[in-house]
Amino acid sequence: MSPTALEPTVVKSAARRVVFPFTAIVGQEEMKLALLLNVIDPKIGGVMIMGDRGTGKSTTIRALADLLPEIDVVADDPFNSDPSDPDLMSDVVRDRLTRGEEIPTVKKKVSMVDLPLGATEDRVCGTIDIEKALSLGVKAFEPGLLAKANRGILYVDEVNLLDDHLVDVLLDSAASGWNTVEREGISIRHPARFVLVGSGNPEEGELRPQLLDRFGMHAEIRTVKEPALRVRIVEQRAEFDQNPPEFIEKYKEPQEAIQKQLEVAQEILPSVVIDYDLRVKISEVCAELDVDGLRGDIVTNRAAKAITAFEGRTQVQVDDIRRVITLCLRHRLRKDPLESIDSGYKVEKAFNRVFGIEVKEG
Repeated sequence: MSPTALEPTVVKSAARRVVFPFTAIVGQEEMKLALLLNVIDPKIGGVMIMGDRGTGKSTTIRALADLLPEIDVVADDPFNSDPSDPDLMSDVVRDRLTRGEEIPTVKKKVSMVDLPLGATEDRVCGTIDIEKALSLGVKAFEPGLLAKANRGILYVDEVNLLDDHLVDVLLDSAASGWNTVEREGISIRHPARFVLVGSGNPEEGELRPQLLDRFGMHAEIRTVKEPALRVRIVEQRAEFDQNPPEFIEKYKEPQEAIQKQLEVAQEILPSVVIDYDLRVKISEVCAELDVDGLRGDIVTNRAAKAITAFEGRTQVQVDDIRRVITLCLRHRLRKDPLESIDSGYKVEKAFNRVFGIEVKEG
């Protein structure tokens, strides 16, 4: 191989992309909270972020991926297999472990995979080389984006413009944690446990209710209206663009603090409990809002536990539920085209009524 063929690889590894720090992002608290909770418990089912153009959706998601602590992965494995968790390792790695082989591991940054709008199903799921499989008798699999996204973040910008079939495939993989590719009687599966983040602009069309319901949480973001806050955001961006290393250094401590907070939250999450009467009240809210199915109940319980773990506690309180319930239910309400009332407000109202919270009129 000529030396020139190696040059792009060398350049790529040497110049790591500079990312705006997560803790430097001003406002958009709803979006940031939803993303952090999904990192703590990926089983929440991802986040749909709907909002105006230019409100920092992509910047925030890249910042989150950069913030996350490094993970142990099996060396030279295309699926980012976990060396110790069978649910997060490929069948090949599991077979090697069964045979008693030593598995080399490396530390790796959590991957953030961008799904392009024009992606085909083969590009997303991977392909099987039938010719190779039949002639050599091996399962020749070319991994797709879902393999790369395992144990990371899969980001779909303008998800409302993506083909419905492809959205279905993504949501199925996100829910089951596995991707299965079948062709000509040959079947291959690999782990695909990722945090699915979709974003879109409501002006360009809504996602079908059946698909919207499959996203665990729904964050709505708006353009900041206060002039002073807008100036602060513009100044911060200018400061970052002028000298990225210096700007990143300024936020090093808060970045490390939130990173540690996430690690602790993931550790204590299994021991977090939510009292039976609180679980009943969550279901009462879902019933009162006429939410179809039980996804709303399940996700609200999971999110309440995740926010409790994030704050270093093991007992869910009413306030924890209050802070997540709108994010978990607003996109599951039946839409009445003649109704002008905001769905988030309807969720808050039902929550206050069921939990017996009096709201002082302003």
